[in-house]
Amino acid sequence: MSSPAPMERAQSNRHRRALANFAMRHQKKTIKLGRTAEHRKALLANQVCSLIEHQRIRTTLAKAKAVRPLAEKMVTLGKKGSIHARRTAFAVLRQKDAVKKLFDEIAPRTADRHGGYTRIVKLGQRKSDSAPVAYLEWVDAAILLDQEIDEAAEKKARKSKKEGEQASGAEKKSKKTAAAATTAVR
Repeated sequence: MSSPAPMERAQSNRHRRALANFAMRHQKKTIKLGRTAEHRKALLANQVCSLIEHQRIRTTLAKAKAVRPLAEKMVTLGKKGSIHARRTAFAVLRQKDAVKKLFDEIAPRTADRHGGYTRIVKLGQRKSDSAPVAYLEWVDAAILLDQEIDEAAEKKARKSKKEGEQASGAEKKSKKTAAAATTAVR
């Protein structure tokens, strides 16, 4: 048997390259987001830190889907609670305050939950560029937000009640000064 002719070899290589363009994306689950690896790593870490700080972030759907696994891994590290887990989380997030809040507040809140710590809520499309936008939030953050709203409403009610009392007190004082002025004029 002789080797294939150069023309046949060229056609088979061309055919192989053409098939490579249509190959399936097995084991290629990194969402690249159009950034270099370093930029992507920094972006995802900053998004997770913002999520930890604000309990909910508004971002594009692609970024939310990319951030979610990293956020869930950080919560799993927080649930372990060891010094090694804390250092590993700090190596990824690079913000002491975020790591502290993660280990002290967020991880204990999710102690009874086995995964699924975040939720993506689709918001539709952004007006400027029609990019799909979504909220990324902690599953148990809705309870916290409701509590904050209730506390704010109570505070507002107390403030309005206090202002009402001050207003009625001012009216009494003005009536007394008006009565005193009328008696002084007589």
